[in-house]
Parts: sequence; C-alpha cells; structure tokens
Amino acid sequence: MKQQEVLRHVTTPLTNPAYAPVVPRFTNREYLNIVYRTDAEALRAVVPEPLEIDEPLVRFEVMKMGDVSGYGPYTESGQAIPVSFEGERGEYLHAMYLDNFPATASGREISAYPKTIGSPKLFPENGALVGTLDYGSQRVATATMGYKHHRLDVREAEAQITVPTFMLKTIPDYDGSPRVFELVRTEITDVVVKEAWTGPARLQLFQHVLAPLADLPVLEVVSASHILTDLTLAPVKPVFDYLKGARS
Repeated sequence: MKQQEVLRHVTTPLTNPAYAPVVPRFTNREYLNIVYRTDAEALRAVVPEPLEIDEPLVRFEVMKMGDVSGYGPYTESGQAIPVSFEGERGEYLHAMYLDNFPATASGREISAYPKTIGSPKLFPENGALVGTLDYGSQRVATATMGYKHHRLDVREAEAQITVPTFMLKTIPDYDGSPRVFELVRTEITDVVVKEAWTGPARLQLFQHVLAPLADLPVLEVVSASHILTDLTLAPVKPVFDYLKGARS
C-alpha cells in the first residue's frame, strides 16, 4: 500500500476500519432525561476548569437510537453536567455507556465523547418509561418516569437537547505524557422534535468501581422529559488547550 493510500485511512485496523467514514444521521432518537440535584463538592471534584458550575445539577440520560447511519440501532446512557464557559451555558459530558463498539470507537477517536461499553435499555412497562444501565452483570442505574403523562412544549424540548456540550479530548504520547489535552465544544444540529413529554420520575444509582455514576448522588429529582427526535451531531471544535494554558 502506497503512502498516499495509507493517508486516506483515518482509523485502524488499516484494511478493516472500526467504524464507517460517515457523518451519522440519527433517526428516531428517543431520550429519557432526568435532571437531579447532587452534592456540590462531589460535582466540583469532577468538572474540569475552566468550566464553571452554576447549580449542583446533573442530567442522567438514556438514549435509544432507532436508526443511525453507519452504526445501526443502539442504546446509550450517561451523565451530563450543566456548566458555563466564558459566559456560554452548556453541558459537560461526564460519562457515556453504550452497547455498540463502532459508535464507541468513533465517538472517542473522531470527537471526544467519554464513551465506554455498557448495557443500557429503554422501554415502556406497566405505565412507566423505564431506563436502565448495567455494567457487565451489575445494575448501576434505574430510572422510571410516568409514560406520556403531560405534553412538553416542542420548543422547550428542542432547547433541552441542543445546548452546547463540552468534552475533554485527551491523546497520550508514546512516553505516556499528554500529546493532546483540549477542551472541545460541539452541539446538535438539524433537529426535528417529533414528540415530547414530561411527568413524575425517580432515579436510583448503585455503586460500582468501574461505573461510578453514584459518586454524583441523587439528592432530589428536579425534572424529567421523554423526547423523540431526528438529529445530526456537529463536528467538535477545540476551545481551550490545557498544554498551552490558553484558549485554542
């Protein structure tokens, strides 16, 4: 294989890439979102500067991807933390667990999504919408919400899922020192909200050393939403370089 041909490949293995070179379009992406109040000190311990915390809130989410170009259907779960950066309000993506390896690999390599393998599920059951997350055979989260109790304004639903998101892009050098260490920003675009609901909700988090969601304990459930959308994820852009100590 010629050098020019090698450079056309953006992932490994070289002749059998881990994920397709496509910009994924999400069709029928279904959200269960539960915003809860947590311990302020625990939150400050995991949110990196220069991001700032306004209130000690966390959004737990389970997302069932009905169809994704390049990846197919899968389910994802995690925690996002409301923050601000240079006056702009957004969310810091703290942890993400999903059951699809290509989506995990591309999310980490191309962007900076903090993705790892897990077993989330989202389904209706006996009048409730149920979201669960297992790590291996162990349950680490159970969320329940009244199934389609009250309609949520479509504009409010769109505002919830299109806030800017911030992540850490970290790539080690061969000696183990950081080669890339950046704060990056992205957002959701081309959104079509098909359905949106709200209602009562509960959330339980269980201790696990390799899936430490419970390190941000649930003190009070603040709000919940159930949203069905089509959308696209915009490319990430660096906004702060930790190795230079300045905005990128």
